[in-house]
Amino acid sequence: MITIKRIYEAYDPHDGYRILVDRLWPRGVKKETAHIDEWMKDIAPSPGLRKWFDHDPAKWAVFSKKYDAELDANAAAVAAMKKCAKEQEKITLLYGAKDEEHTHALVLQQFLKKHRIT
Repeated sequence: MITIKRIYEAYDPHDGYRILVDRLWPRGVKKETAHIDEWMKDIAPSPGLRKWFDHDPAKWAVFSKKYDAELDANAAAVAAMKKCAKEQEKITLLYGAKDEEHTHALVLQQFLKKHRIT
């Protein structure tokens, strides 16, 4: 089972294995108290795509397709996520964006479901 959650939400032991899926460390979050089991920077959108998107909801549809294509081409990062999914009963993908409807974590979660990596 793979869920998503903002890193700013309270830690819950029921989150399972917590993976930060942002390329940049979230502002204001201390590494000592973040309860992160793993930080998978390489599965996040490329810096160019992230900067182009700039959290603009008008670009969401195009961003989603481009990020999905990046994931298709990113075999190593997807394989690492697949390995985690096999080893862990529950995974929570953590992200820092304020907009919960237009976050790359949703695209990643859908990608993992589509490829049966859950």
